[in-house]
Amino acid sequence: MLTAFWSLFASAFISATLAPGGSELLLAYWVQNSPDPWLAFVLVATIGNTLGSMTSFLLGYLASRRKSPESLLNDKHQWLVPKVQQYGVWSLLLAWLPIIGDAIPLLAGWFRFSLLSSSLLIFVGKFFRYLVIALTTLGVVSSI
Repeated sequence: MLTAFWSLFASAFISATLAPGGSELLLAYWVQNSPDPWLAFVLVATIGNTLGSMTSFLLGYLASRRKSPESLLNDKHQWLVPKVQQYGVWSLLLAWLPIIGDAIPLLAGWFRFSLLSSSLLIFVGKFFRYLVIALTTLGVVSSI
């Protein structure tokens, strides 16, 4: 069981950085095959994914001295800069989204949002995403 938790944590951490990952599928696999600790799986995935996003936050924070926020993103994601600036720390509730979710914590670090607020809002958004995946896997909620 310890292997399950570590593999899920590592997958979730890597998935939250700029590298692609499949933590959602791994969470569903473990919940389906070992349903008793499903909430522990959700928490481990959430913590790993949050820490991965906080790594991106730190990179944005460090880059803020040398680079513009636009230079941190590819051309098709430039629209995120004014949106993250407009919505501030609340934009981090969307850090769980595919593709753009990795860039939001990076920009939050660049804008030097509060570390405590940022980590809390990232955690909340990611927790609910993993919760929905686990509950869907368990058949508690219908898949969309």
